[in-house]
Amino acid sequence: MRNLIRAGVAALAVAVLSGCASGPAKIIHSTNEVYPAIGPYSQIVQAGNLYFLAGVIPLNKAGNAVQGTTIEEQTRLVLDYIGAKLRSQGMTFDNVVMSNVYLKNLNDFGTMNKIYAEYFKSAPPARATIEASRLPRDVLVEIAVIATK
Repeated sequence: MRNLIRAGVAALAVAVLSGCASGPAKIIHSTNEVYPAIGPYSQIVQAGNLYFLAGVIPLNKAGNAVQGTTIEEQTRLVLDYIGAKLRSQGMTFDNVVMSNVYLKNLNDFGTMNKIYAEYFKSAPPARATIEASRLPRDVLVEIAVIATK
């Protein structure tokens, strides 16, 4: 019996360690509900049950022009695009566990936060918010999230 237990423990250790060595496969996802990647990055990268959504800025669906001039307009569009990415993978904002918000002007935090709260209604994710001296295309806000399924 003792040898059987040792063999089982050894087999389990080999399975766990070999799984750790190779790590989860990286799977690339995208959706045409959002502008296409405008550089050498992927819209969504899945690693196991984690989904890393690239930073979203307020571009039109073609990805060639900034849409919205106010922090309110830009924040709503960014969060709508994030929602589209999540839905494309069968998820909602409830699946988001981490959010990184980049603001051109931290004085816009209160306005952004009010709109953000409309999308993350219960059990909001962990979040970091920073002011960035310059964002791509000189937008006012960029948001990237990590979700789990």
